[in-house]
Amino acid sequence: MSYLIRPVEPADLDELLHLMQEHADYEKAPFTPDGKKDRLSKALFAAHPKLNCWVVEMETGLIGFVSYTFDYSTWDAADFMYMDCLFLREQARGQGIGTDIIQHLTTVAIERQCINIQWQTPVFNQPAIDFYHKNKASSNPKIRFTLKPE
Repeated sequence: MSYLIRPVEPADLDELLHLMQEHADYEKAPFTPDGKKDRLSKALFAAHPKLNCWVVEMETGLIGFVSYTFDYSTWDAADFMYMDCLFLREQARGQGIGTDIIQHLTTVAIERQCINIQWQTPVFNQPAIDFYHKNKASSNPKIRFTLKPE
């Protein structure tokens, strides 16, 4: 399977939104594309981007993406990379693409002197949990909370 992992481009945003919808569906999460294309464009393509994103491309089109940011850990007193999303369409799973993405992320994290890479996945997503453990990631039992300011 021939593929290319590359930075997202403005022309990819419509298909990226489709991939995001598929990812949300896979994780049984709500998703609406309303206004997201413009907000993503600003976050990804500004002079100082808030968000980094690579897409996985094959001859047939995009088959996945990964997005990440950089943040600071109080406990570690160091920068870390936060992988916000990693999603591959079903036909692309099990082909080594996810491992390749993790290796690319690791290279960037080392270049940026990050203490670690962090992410989350739903507890019911056993295939992802198995994949991350296979790639030498460890996990801590925590509950993620979300609060909408009103």
